[in-house]
Amino acid sequence: MLYENPLASPDDLAGFRMEGDGAVSFPLGRLRLESVRPAEDGQDANVVLWCPDDFPPDITVEWDFWPIREPGLCILFFHAKGRSGEDLFELSPRTGPYEQYHHGDLDTYHVSYFRRRWPAERAFHTCNLRKSHGFHLVAQGADPIPGVEDAQGPYKLRLSVDRGLITFAVNELISFQWYDDQPLTGGKIGFRQMAPLIGEYANLRIRPA
Repeated sequence: MLYENPLASPDDLAGFRMEGDGAVSFPLGRLRLESVRPAEDGQDANVVLWCPDDFPPDITVEWDFWPIREPGLCILFFHAKGRSGEDLFELSPRTGPYEQYHHGDLDTYHVSYFRRRWPAERAFHTCNLRKSHGFHLVAQGADPIPGVEDAQGPYKLRLSVDRGLITFAVNELISFQWYDDQPLTGGKIGFRQMAPLIGEYANLRIRPA
């Protein structure tokens, strides 16, 4: 195991960094993440919570997820670092708007799931994988997580990168796989939410792929 964090109390977030106006709480012994700004503020209302550690290229990331309030969406950033290899936290400050992450001064992958922000996303549920710098949609698959009304959680999410092969699964059901012949070389991971969604997270585990 490279990293293990129950995300069960404020002490578990030591060193984590919030970008945007977000709030964390632990009402059920797991991390609850939400924006403190109204969704009407648009991209300025969205938040990212970064884990402080850097991770190697070939990893498996697992975490538990509960959707609490929709609409909105969730993203996991992974392999995030500066475009010239800088530590993510040494780059220009970011405040939540999406463009800062896909056309800013960093490279990253990001998988979006529980995409419920817009009517088209709620009508046809997918998980999307993008590679940045840029806004390159490279893979897409079905999202089996139901809406909040029917969600029973936890949903066990797994993201793995193995020598360029990226796989995303929900409760062991593979949503997509994609092979990158020019893979990114590791970096930080971060949880992003689009307001007004509220999500809960627990049992973050990262191990070699």
